[in-house]
Amino acid sequence: MKKALAFAPEDMPGPLLEESSFATLFPKYRENYLREVWPLVTKTLEKNGVSCKLDLVEGSMTVNTTRKTWDPYFILKARDMIKLLARSVPFPQAIKVLDDDMTCDIIKVGNLVQNKERFVKRRQRLLGPNGNTLKAIELLTECYVMIQGSTVSAMGRHKNLASVRRIVEDCMKNIHPIYHIKELMIRKELAKDPKLANESWDRFLPRFKKRNVKQKKPKASKREKKHEVFPPAPTPSKIDLQLASGEYFLKPDEKKARDVERKKQLAVENGAKKDKERASAFVAPVEAAKPKAKQGEDESDKIEALKQKFKAQAQ
Repeated sequence: MKKALAFAPEDMPGPLLEESSFATLFPKYRENYLREVWPLVTKTLEKNGVSCKLDLVEGSMTVNTTRKTWDPYFILKARDMIKLLARSVPFPQAIKVLDDDMTCDIIKVGNLVQNKERFVKRRQRLLGPNGNTLKAIELLTECYVMIQGSTVSAMGRHKNLASVRRIVEDCMKNIHPIYHIKELMIRKELAKDPKLANESWDRFLPRFKKRNVKQKKPKASKREKKHEVFPPAPTPSKIDLQLASGEYFLKPDEKKARDVERKKQLAVENGAKKDKERASAFVAPVEAAKPKAKQGEDESDKIEALKQKFKAQAQ
């Protein structure tokens, strides 16, 4: 890969005709960190004639060109740096984007998955256990990757950033990053062989088929429907019921008197039912009648017992 041509202050004969400026917002939790590193940011940008401003009231960072700016493209690099600082990238890492052979890509993943729980699980897949998946992505793509909130910040060469974006977007589409990691490892090994430089690598790359395992649903028992010739009769409406009872033709006063009479009748019936329930508490329970022994049988038994006693004494 050819190295970019260096741009020196002597290559800029005069100042820029128009002033360019870019601004970006940052979250509240980044305020303390940005306040600490802002003198270093100002010192770095002033070397190329770009001024910067930190507004803590509005929560924004602004960079703009001045008459001392000698590199017209440097303002875009400064814009990328403040974007990375806003997305929790540390200053020692964000300053590297100012190099000519480095660029950055901020991937918004918040809108790719509608369900919040599903989004959190898929974002966790990018990190992997103890951050191992993220480390593997960084080693194979030679990029710096930072996952923060609903964005993924990446820094590296343009070609490698395209691979990072593909991995991140596919992960949010429920394709595990391990498939891309395996493909990148194979590509890295194939690149070492000069014989395969002008050949297609498709026969070496794995082809993963998406499998949707459908769960078997229990078959619902189909009830035999009786086919009737005529449709069922419609349910009578309130007006139909009033017409059948003759209430529809009554005058408003008569309707009111009828309703009052009906309510009184219901009140009387309910009162009688409650009185009956109250009175049932005072009714004595029915006792089971003891069976009475017959008098004739008792006397004959007694006489027989006396006879036996006298016979025993006489003997």
